[in-house]
Amino acid sequence: MNIQWFPGHMTKAQRMIEDSIKLVDAVCEILDARIPNSSRNPDIDRLAAGKPRLIILNRVDLADPAVTAQWKKHFEAQGIKILETDAKTGKGVNGFVPALRELLADKISDYAAKGQASRPLRVMILGIPNVGKSTFINKVAKRKAAVAGDKPGVTRGKQWISIDRGLDLLDTPGILWPKFDSQEVGEMLAITNAIKADVLDKETLGANFMLRLREMYPDALTQRYKFVPDSDMNGYEMLEEAAKKRGFLVSKGEYDIERMANTLLGEYHDGKLGRISLEKPE
Repeated sequence: MNIQWFPGHMTKAQRMIEDSIKLVDAVCEILDARIPNSSRNPDIDRLAAGKPRLIILNRVDLADPAVTAQWKKHFEAQGIKILETDAKTGKGVNGFVPALRELLADKISDYAAKGQASRPLRVMILGIPNVGKSTFINKVAKRKAAVAGDKPGVTRGKQWISIDRGLDLLDTPGILWPKFDSQEVGEMLAITNAIKADVLDKETLGANFMLRLREMYPDALTQRYKFVPDSDMNGYEMLEEAAKKRGFLVSKGEYDIERMANTLLGEYHDGKLGRISLEKPE
């Protein structure tokens, strides 16, 4: 699978980030706690250009807490500082400024030694589309400083946002990479609404999602859709079985698989399947 779909505004955004990196003291990368691997831009190491980094695992309210703990340990083993948040409710957000000050303690000392103690720290916020970046910034700023929405690609230009006298954030557009060489990455991004699910075949996406749920959270399928996922069933058969339980009949003996796929994805987005993570650290 090779999905090439890079919108023109993302090319412009990537150039803008490359040009602006020299203006900041650190880079904060916001990831979806359900898919920390797939929601990491592989270009981040190059884009961040060696700057100190903080990773925020956002939407922890929707992720499996045991798996989130594994990811936290995984990143910390690489020397990367981690903050867990649910930007929608504000959970964990108050830890952001202290975490930055700890990360940049040496920089703060350097500024003070140069007589620039009042100089604000400048931090770039990066994240893929629809990861909750703007909502997070608004919670940190305690005002509607960034445009937020539930569709990919709401933020289109950069803007500086003053948090207090000691911290300025550079909000950037959500960017993805030009193509997905991995079908799994493309599917994870579509399932979590980082890209429009229409980029992929909806029934195939739903069927493959069913397979992943059977492997990782079979009880969630049983509880929500009232059937036990048999190990011999393929993803389409599981979609059909769920459609039967929901009464999604098209004609005699035929069930609406596409409607069931849409329902499955929608209910996952809404958290109705429970706290489910789709990736574990290797």
